[in-house]
Amino acid sequence: QVQLAESGGGLVQAGDSLRLSCAASARASTISTQAWFRQAPGQERQFVAAFRRGSTYYTDSVKGRYTICRDNDKNTEDLQKNNLKPEDTARYFCAAGSPRLSNRRRDAAYRYWGQGTQVTVST
Repeated sequence: QVQLAESGGGLVQAGDSLRLSCAASARASTISTQAWFRQAPGQERQFVAAFRRGSTYYTDSVKGRYTICRDNDKNTEDLQKNNLKPEDTARYFCAAGSPRLSNRRRDAAYRYWGQGTQVTVST
């Protein structure tokens, strides 16, 4: 069983940067993809970014502002968020699993989830 734990959320102002980290309790050979999703109040959980076998994928609204990357020193999968906007306000979840490439944006395709970390962007 792999447990995920997010950190790095907080309250920031529009235009600020924030880096979220996702620490895994173990490395499972079956995991091919690590991803980030977010959920705003009253909305469905939304795909944000994924790292799969050397390739990165982003939802259109964060392209050019977010970067998913691995921090080998900390052994975490991170989400670097720049030029934050109020519409980025949400609870951010780290996920891991082995979805098919075509399913990488579907939350149901991921087996492991963290509890989430809140990001609030003020104007």
